[in-house]
Formats: sequence, C-alpha cells, structure tokens
Amino acid sequence: MTKNVSDSSFEADVIASTVPVLVDFWAEWCGPCRVIGPALEELSGEFAGKIEIAKVNIDENPMTPTKFGVRGIPTLILFKDGKAKATHVGAAPKSTLKAFIERNI
Repeated sequence: MTKNVSDSSFEADVIASTVPVLVDFWAEWCGPCRVIGPALEELSGEFAGKIEIAKVNIDENPMTPTKFGVRGIPTLILFKDGKAKATHVGAAPKSTLKAFIERNI
C-alpha cells in the first residue's frame, strides 16, 4: 500500500528509510497521475518488503518537489540510502514502472 508523505514527514519517511522508497510526486488535477496510481498500488504489494512507495501531493507540499527539482508531474524519484538514485518523468504502463524499479533497487 502506498503512503502519503508531507513536507514535514519527508525526512523521516523517505530520507531516513532503511529500504528504498519510490516517491510519486502528483496532484489531484493531474490526469496522468491518476492513470498510474492503480499500477503503483499494485507494485507496492508486489515489492512489499523490498521497497516502499510514497506519494507527495505537490499542491499541499510545495517545498519537497522544489528541493528535488520536480518540474512536471507525475515524477517518480527512487531514493536509496537517503539519496535520489533514479528519476522517471511522465505516465507509463505498469510493466515500464516495474522495470524501472527492478533496475534501480
């Protein structure tokens, strides 16, 4: 299951995590963001114990996307050992998202 992360919880939930965290930067009004949402939910189950999948609503939490240079959404950033390791911008089919995760964890 994906979890919602805020500007105030990002450090504890993502940077300090002992497992890799895939962060989905999204917004309610973003059509492509809503398209990949169900795939990310499924992938969070498939990768349970290996990674966590978190969501940051950019409208409610403007500081974190700015800090990591998010310019378009959806943007997925995989954090490992407290650092941004890989980025994927734009909607993609579940198979592409799964391959992105497998390549980078």
